[in-house]
Amino acid sequence: MNTLTLAPFTTYDWGALFASIVVFAAWRMRWLNVGGALAAFAIGTAVFGSGTWPYAAVLIGFFLTGTLLGKLPYGPSVPKLVDVGKGGARDGTQVLANGAVAAACAVIAHGAPHGFVAWQAAFAGAFAAATADTWATEIGTRFGGVPRRPFTWKRVPAGISGGVTLIGSLGAVAGACMIALIARALGVAPFPAVIAGGVAGAAFDTLLGATVQAQRRCPQCAELCETDPHRCGAQTTLVRGFTSFDNDVVNLGATLCGAVVAYLLA
Repeated sequence: MNTLTLAPFTTYDWGALFASIVVFAAWRMRWLNVGGALAAFAIGTAVFGSGTWPYAAVLIGFFLTGTLLGKLPYGPSVPKLVDVGKGGARDGTQVLANGAVAAACAVIAHGAPHGFVAWQAAFAGAFAAATADTWATEIGTRFGGVPRRPFTWKRVPAGISGGVTLIGSLGAVAGACMIALIARALGVAPFPAVIAGGVAGAAFDTLLGATVQAQRRCPQCAELCETDPHRCGAQTTLVRGFTSFDNDVVNLGATLCGAVVAYLLA
């Protein structure tokens, strides 16, 4: 009589289980919408399944700190943020823009007998870049004062991409350092490569935001923004950059930059 035997769980099976638990909790707390939850499940499965809990700690460090910083209130002295598009729960495009490069590096590292350490560094460097950019934005808009363009030093409205503040820049370094410390402590990647990737990725994000990212103006409100239509409902006009370069594309480029720099330095 033939008996049915079940194959043992693979690391990706366990990764999917762990990812589903974390993603469900984030969805219930309204940190992710449905699309964001599905994208996070895919990325979490790839990351958790490729490197188990040390990789998971890096991913959770990025997601948890960025989300909690985004929940901090704005003080009364902070100017009203312009309409830069998405807010509230993260959607699928946002999740993929911040995590897809790291997930791909984790999968490659899992199956690469040669260059294993370099791909691990690329994984951590991508998340360090995403964390640095997130911390810079959330800290800078709350405590940094009036942002300025890095090349012309002209003032820009709070929330517009491509603007920097001293406090926000220090926040970027702190975010990259946090991921680098986690990666080093858990044996994922060397500290210098990861923090360099994080800072480089955040700087590249600012460069893209100040040059090629789409910036628009609402003719009805005479306000700069990054959406079409504006929150008032009026159609906006492109005044700088390229239509296809929105914030998600820029974030993807930043994480790719972080991964490449960390890979080369590892």
